[in-house]
Amino acid sequence: MESSYFKGRGAQINTLNPYCEYEYVQEHIEGLDEELIPESPDRILFIDTPKNIINKVDSPDIKLDYSINPYQGCEHGCIYCYARNVHNYWGFSAGLDFESRIIVKPDAPKILEASFLKPSYKPHAIMLSGNTDCYQPIERKLQITRKLLQVFAKYRHPVGIITKNSLIRRDIDILKDLAKDHLLNVFISITSLNEKLKLLLEPRTTSYAKRFQTVEELNQAGIPTGVMAAPIIPGLNDQEIPELIKKASQAGAKTISYTVVRLNGAVAEIFKDWVFKTFPDRANKIWKQISELHAGRVNDSQFGRRMRGEGQWADTISQLFRINKSRYFKDRSMPKLTTTLFRKAGHYSLFS
Repeated sequence: MESSYFKGRGAQINTLNPYCEYEYVQEHIEGLDEELIPESPDRILFIDTPKNIINKVDSPDIKLDYSINPYQGCEHGCIYCYARNVHNYWGFSAGLDFESRIIVKPDAPKILEASFLKPSYKPHAIMLSGNTDCYQPIERKLQITRKLLQVFAKYRHPVGIITKNSLIRRDIDILKDLAKDHLLNVFISITSLNEKLKLLLEPRTTSYAKRFQTVEELNQAGIPTGVMAAPIIPGLNDQEIPELIKKASQAGAKTISYTVVRLNGAVAEIFKDWVFKTFPDRANKIWKQISELHAGRVNDSQFGRRMRGEGQWADTISQLFRINKSRYFKDRSMPKLTTTLFRKAGHYSLFS
């Protein structure tokens, strides 16, 4: 690796923000007193006070129609994260800024409760998060996600969670309460069984061993939990599919699903810079195989196809996944979430 490689960070650069009129550049390095990014940047928090916290999800690829993101940006630093591009809307870069300039929404629980109290509100399953991980490191201190879950439990409202952080175990008390009434589904994201690869792909996330332990612990507590094997990256983790599915089954996962890598927007530049610095001996092969997943491009925006890919590599991944899932997950499924227990405007039923 290059000497300037930022350990503990996924992105190694800050890409240009297309929405900013002016940008700092280093076109003439000899004229600068110091580099613009001399070392890995420290975390800086920014407060957001939105009027609404529930977002409509317009993608048919996502099973839940609504989401809540208590945070924007994510310290986990996953190099492939599609949500990096959203950081541009806040005036930041999708690169190192995404991992170090974190936007927090401390009033999110109050805003959510205000929405539930509206007479016109109709319950529908909501996902935590969607753009970033609701259990990223700062959640340990701020507890915004925990407070949101308390609101969901108070109003008996269905919620789904996807995370790659074992911090979710802190909230087992609330999760069990929701799960007993079919108000909760959880997915733990697991990308690889190789811890060294994990540290490069997802530098500030929980180890894979702890994630499998989390899957097991949550299911043993009566909390329906599945595994999301995502993303599958040809040349990096595709060969791990059979063993990953087997271990997910052994951990008691209710189901398992997957997506393939797609490098949308600025993520393409960020990932390409990373892969050539991290795996210089096979970067060309990896990049070519990712392109072959998407008809010669590294990204595909077509609903229904973008998360599965197309062509030979996509077919190989699909068949390998399907065969092993049928072997290890026969007769397993996630329970369906219910909306029938919602306490309209906060009212309790005399018969509940």
